[in-house]
Amino acid sequence: MSSILNTHDLAVGYRGRAVVTGINLELGRGEIMTVIGPNGMGKSTLLKTVGGLIPPVSGSLALDGRPLASLSELDRARRMAVLLPGRVDTEWLTARQMVEAGRYPFTGLLGILGDEDREAVARVMEITAVADLADRYFNELSDGQKQRVLLARAMAQEPALLILDEPASFLDIRFRLELVGILKRLVAETGVSVLASLHELRLAMQLADGAVCLKDGRVDRQGPAAEVFEETYLTGLYDLPPGGLLSV
Repeated sequence: MSSILNTHDLAVGYRGRAVVTGINLELGRGEIMTVIGPNGMGKSTLLKTVGGLIPPVSGSLALDGRPLASLSELDRARRMAVLLPGRVDTEWLTARQMVEAGRYPFTGLLGILGDEDREAVARVMEITAVADLADRYFNELSDGQKQRVLLARAMAQEPALLILDEPASFLDIRFRLELVGILKRLVAETGVSVLASLHELRLAMQLADGAVCLKDGRVDRQGPAAEVFEETYLTGLYDLPPGGLLSV
């Protein structure tokens, strides 16, 4: 299977100062990789770097076989979508209009949607279970509904790589579990690859094909999910009491 994302000896951080070094990732097409680790270990910094929002400190980063730095902003938007945490506030846009905004890499400066664009919007709204919300105002939706709409907007870009930083933030347990099912369906039906940071370990275990754990400025463990999400390792990593893993 070919890879959509490759990093070699990547170091990430801010203003030239590394937070995490020695990152070597390979994410295959149609795979889900979760990034875990204690708070403050650089998970968001890694995702922002892969997403092209901040430059690497050193090392290499390739998307679909091409150095990320060589891609224009438009090329990146056609290959990769990034969904960051935080509440989105809009003036009176409907859910459909929010999702339609994700077609900007294909609609040009005027943002005029053609038949292909409308079909893409309808398809991702159905997969993310927001088609019935299409005519409702985004600001009037619940947090879980908003997150599904924002996920649909990201997928409207038809990315090969979807980057999600704490996508379950603000969600109650029902919507968190629903999110897992939606992401798995997106992967199955579109072939998108997913790189996601999660602090909810139970969700990460349910979601991931592979995982990488960051700790103390380095990659502490990475590999297939079954190897990374080993109970003894995670209990020590998070300094949990016996049986405490289920509460994280």
